[in-house]
Amino acid sequence: MKFSHRDRALRFRELHTGGRVLVLPNAWDVASACLIEDAGADAIATTSAGVAWSLGAADGNRLGRDRALDLVARIASAVDVPVTADIESGYASDPDGVAETVRGVLAAGAVGINIEDGHAPVPRLRPVEEQCERIIAARRAADAAHVPMFLNARVDTYLLAVGDPATRLRDTVDRAVAYVGAGADGLFVPGVTDPETVSVLVREVPVPLNIMAGPGAPAIGELAELGVGRVSLGPAIALATHALVRRGVRELLTAGTYTAFTEAMDYGEVNALVDHPGETDDRPLLVAKEGVGAQ
Repeated sequence: MKFSHRDRALRFRELHTGGRVLVLPNAWDVASACLIEDAGADAIATTSAGVAWSLGAADGNRLGRDRALDLVARIASAVDVPVTADIESGYASDPDGVAETVRGVLAAGAVGINIEDGHAPVPRLRPVEEQCERIIAARRAADAAHVPMFLNARVDTYLLAVGDPATRLRDTVDRAVAYVGAGADGLFVPGVTDPETVSVLVREVPVPLNIMAGPGAPAIGELAELGVGRVSLGPAIALATHALVRRGVRELLTAGTYTAFTEAMDYGEVNALVDHPGETDDRPLLVAKEGVGAQ
């Protein structure tokens, strides 16, 4: 069943309520998105790292806006569940550019964004006031398009390990509160999984807390007990997939055997998942949907 853009946006917001954890597996292309939907995910997030790698670029604001959004459009058009896009730091140098990116995200069919305050390639954080201006611009662009986009503000204090460790938690909370005041609907703090820090963030920040989990992190049930509202995996699925490629090819080229590929999906099953009759892959998909993002 196909849903309207607004219906998907409302559904995505609803998934952040009710006291349960929204689990967001991260996709990097159409096939991975279709597999995630088929596995039963309620929504899909893109991973900026996985997307960049799949398009031949390094992660860290190295990928151009148009290429990133075209891939978001391909993913959003291939699945029925809501899609939220990782737009790194906004693919723009100023708030007006961030607004343009958000209009492109909505035109691509996504209904949420992650926007980070870390700025690569040099590990640093944007000043709070500057990041708030970017969040305000993103919020206004979505509101002008009449789409209740979910804006997840990422705080990179822990991921980049910047600033004084003794005040890092307080700095994170202060940034989070400022971003919520600027229009953020959720808070994402990658690099934090220890229960004590997570508990403080849940208590101090009045919006759903997003934790980036993976091997070594508490299980979903434990994070739910701490009050976490959303769990994503970042590039973990893509990294595991790439590890299989390297391990299998090394085995092939050295031993001449194929055991790494023993556990594989059926060709016909994967082919059917990505089969969308009437669609081809030789045209850009980044077009305005239902008037969203058209200028």
